[in-house]
Amino acid sequence: MAVSTDVSKAQSRFQRITKQLLRNRRAVVGGIILLVIITMAIFAPYVATHDPVKQNIRNQLKPPSREHIFGTDQFGRDIFSRVVYGARLSLRVGFLSISFALVVGGLLGLVSGYFGGWMDMIIMRLIDILLALPGFLLALAIVAALGPGLENVVMAIGVSYVPSFARMMRSSVLATRELDYVGAAQALGASDSRIIFLHILPNSISPIIVLTTLSMAGAILSAAGLSFLGLGAQPPTPEWGSMIATARPFIRVSHWSVTIPGLAIFITVMCLNLVGDGLRDALDPRLKNLS
Repeated sequence: MAVSTDVSKAQSRFQRITKQLLRNRRAVVGGIILLVIITMAIFAPYVATHDPVKQNIRNQLKPPSREHIFGTDQFGRDIFSRVVYGARLSLRVGFLSISFALVVGGLLGLVSGYFGGWMDMIIMRLIDILLALPGFLLALAIVAALGPGLENVVMAIGVSYVPSFARMMRSSVLATRELDYVGAAQALGASDSRIIFLHILPNSISPIIVLTTLSMAGAILSAAGLSFLGLGAQPPTPEWGSMIATARPFIRVSHWSVTIPGLAIFITVMCLNLVGDGLRDALDPRLKNLS
């Protein structure tokens, strides 16, 4: 009976969140556009009209046309095809780096917030050390030390976001562990792992979901910035940041070779932020009546 009651409560909460999210027009529009971008990235071999790395000097710096809807770059490569394949790369880097930060930072925050004491002090001092540098500068320093490459970019961006997830998770756990049902579970002799993963974590995850969505936008920007500086994806790999960097000398004669990948970054990041804001409003009961 208790199990069915918990399931019905979870279903009603999910329905309330979904209904609230669908009322937010900006989040819905952002989600639809983001879904289109993700779909194009997944099916890039079928969406792209040309080979993204094949050069054709005869077609260099051609303006948008029926054959090349976004024009061509200085090597005659189709910009539309490169943007589509670049979406696959940028989204993968954002997802992997934030997944790393979520797992590592989330576990550190759980342990720190639940056990407290000397463990909390050690973990939080390590987090303070990571916070001494801005996130992008920390990622830049890590990539500079490890060397350029997508794997190192994922690791660097993930490490730079660990403090945000650790602090957010810790604050949520500190608030949740003082609730009555946690004390009841402790009184009944439940183990720490059971309390953490069955009682505290499910009720502390809402702000982490919002932070994950918003952080993916920042991770994509960071990856593009590192590639722009030559520390991320290496030519001829299609990546939005590196596309802007290599086309920058030709901005006066072919602005589309810089504008198109820049717009791709802008639209993707904006949509992720819109969806994140919508999730924040839907998951926070204090904001459910404001939209």
